[in-house]
Amino acid sequence: MISFASRYRLPSSVRKNRPLTNEELQLIVPSAFSAEKHDSRSERYTYIPTITLLDKLRDEGFQPYYATQSRTRIADKREFTKHLLRLRRHDQIDGKEVPEIILLNSHDGSSSYKMIPGMFRQICTNGLVAWKDFGEISVPHKGDIIGRVIEGAYEVLRTFDNVDENIDKMRSIQLTEPERLLLGTAALEYKYEGKTAPITAEQVIRHRRWEDDRNDLWTTFNRIQENVMKGGISGRTEKGKRIRTREVTGIDGDIKLNQALWRMAQEMIQLKS
Repeated sequence: MISFASRYRLPSSVRKNRPLTNEELQLIVPSAFSAEKHDSRSERYTYIPTITLLDKLRDEGFQPYYATQSRTRIADKREFTKHLLRLRRHDQIDGKEVPEIILLNSHDGSSSYKMIPGMFRQICTNGLVAWKDFGEISVPHKGDIIGRVIEGAYEVLRTFDNVDENIDKMRSIQLTEPERLLLGTAALEYKYEGKTAPITAEQVIRHRRWEDDRNDLWTTFNRIQENVMKGGISGRTEKGKRIRTREVTGIDGDIKLNQALWRMAQEMIQLKS
């Protein structure tokens, strides 16, 4: 049976300043509602729909504020493909930086249940992903999945004290222009895998709003993250063709690049220490 979301072109992601309803999630992440696992999964694969887990997490005070699902050209995988939810705890929904638990899953074998600490920065709507050192929980599709996912969510919550401490440390570090350019260059080299980037380090460290016109490490890191992830910057290819950089929309690319940028900021802390 072909779902409404498969037949019609719908937004690939959604973020609200309130919890998302099941009706909204059904349109954006239909694979979270799959009634069964993909045919490629064995009998040992314990199948629990992501929505069942989400309902249990809601009972614990966690609500989804962002959702996205991977696109696939394989028709029979559209209802099982990788999807991602960013959850907030009911008592941690406000502030300049809001802690979020990133819940990642699929029912086609491309991912276990994963929970990763993240941060949402209100001023620029940056969805940040903390580096792996802060804690990343992986729950395979077997055994007591519900209990282990709920336990994992609380375990990720406990990492946010360290994340906040890390952010405070970044705020306390002022960067010179060469240091800011060094970070920008590293970000472009990573994103474009060592190939010539269509934009410059000067462009990628540039602020988009007056509130970000500061040179501490935290603000610089967020400027780079926004410019690299959201794109929209005018540049030129190696052949001189004018282009605008694209937004990073894929789930794997988003997490991988986000974590790499945080890691670069961590290395700058070490350098400045």
